[in-house]
Amino acid sequence: MKILIADDHIVVRKGLRQIILDEFPFAEIEEVGDAEELIKKVMKSKWDIVISDLSMPGRSGLDSLVQIKESFPELPVLILSVYPEEQYGVRVLKAGASGYLTKDSAPDELIKAMRLVMLGKKYITPAVAEKLVSILNHSQERQLHEQLSDREFEVLKLLATGKTITAIASQLSLGMTTVSTYRARILDKMNMNNNAELVHYAIENKLL
Repeated sequence: MKILIADDHIVVRKGLRQIILDEFPFAEIEEVGDAEELIKKVMKSKWDIVISDLSMPGRSGLDSLVQIKESFPELPVLILSVYPEEQYGVRVLKAGASGYLTKDSAPDELIKAMRLVMLGKKYITPAVAEKLVSILNHSQERQLHEQLSDREFEVLKLLATGKTITAIASQLSLGMTTVSTYRARILDKMNMNNNAELVHYAIENKLL
């Protein structure tokens, strides 16, 4: 079994490696620390499963997920993130992930998720399942941030943390004009006027 772990924190990678080896002692495990290296590794070898963080230096985990699934649609990708399932669970499933787990999940839950997605199935937590039901229920209004594209949502979260257009452009490897365009779209879609209103919204809706 070949497993690729992507996370920018070496302690997290080593912890995941140990959890996996306790269950699959003969697994071949490799590690990468950013999205670019993740994509390179995926393209060079055949993998049974990829376990990836959502937030890494450079390109986002969502970006790399989309690119991976375009080239290898059958490759199971399990996203492991610090963000609550309510924020990103549905987004990553729509982007092609096989499952979404928060980093505070129990080790046996990770193994359960791995076994399930390697069988070609989806791993969905109760929180994500509830979110999916609410989306399908047309009588419930979508929250403002749920109208945003994946990239717009990512920019919204970065703006809400106080990052400047320049800093966001550098982190996401985008032009400043492009980031400014995303910001304008976000403000328009959410009917807001400035960053302060975005910060207030993000705090109220527990996006930070």
